[in-house]
Amino acid sequence: MTHDPHQALIDELDALLDQERAVLTAGRLEALPGLLEAKETLIDQLNALDDMTPERLQPLRGKAQRNQALLDGALRGIRTVANRFSTLRKIRNTLETYDRTGRKSALLQQHDNKLEKRA
Repeated sequence: MTHDPHQALIDELDALLDQERAVLTAGRLEALPGLLEAKETLIDQLNALDDMTPERLQPLRGKAQRNQALLDGALRGIRTVANRFSTLRKIRNTLETYDRTGRKSALLQQHDNKLEKRA
């Protein structure tokens, strides 16, 4: 039985895609940069092989697309949270009122973050 180095790389990328899915579904986003680096290295190695056919990589395509959808969802969630924090910060710093005619007026709170040093 001969060892197929092509299949070994494919199997390694397959396992890495499973690990990436587990990290994404667990919300462990801090682990993604290391996985991304390893994934890029494996993909570069596979791309460097002259006799690698797209058919051999087809089983990985579905996993990669699934993980991309999970990553896109995580990014949407992060953006939503960031927008919510921005809105809360704006609300905290602004007092909006309405006059008799129904026109909105906003009073911005000025922050003086200077510390006073006393003797």
